[in-house]
Amino acid sequence: MAFDNILVVCVGNICRSPILEALLKQQYPNKHVESAGLSAVVGNGVDPKSQQVMTPYNIDMSDHIAKQIDEKLVKKADLIFTMSDGQTKWIEERWPHCRGKTFKIGHWNDKDIADPYRHELALFEVARKDIVESLKPWIDKIS
Repeated sequence: MAFDNILVVCVGNICRSPILEALLKQQYPNKHVESAGLSAVVGNGVDPKSQQVMTPYNIDMSDHIAKQIDEKLVKKADLIFTMSDGQTKWIEERWPHCRGKTFKIGHWNDKDIADPYRHELALFEVARKDIVESLKPWIDKIS
């Protein structure tokens, strides 16, 4: 099964999901990667602190615009990444056809990615590191 369309989800779509989206786009330039929020801050750019923790890795997220998850996005996705079991459950309850293709990014290391929103920069760095670590076991599965 090829995962050519990947959807990344968090709550507001301005902190965690843009980080994972940017990392996936960098690693898989030939795949279509999008992100959305369960209650997105629609139209907003990425949180400045999220950008700050990605700048040392030459990743620019300035073109990111937050959007709300919807039926069209989940239908198109071959794989949906969330930040927690609760978010996975939320998606599967609304769209039962997403069962089996929706996983928290920390599935293999049983880790939720804590939301750094409105916290200090250090917590954004923790979220970035947790996302990077959680992504590693997926790499051979996505390729």
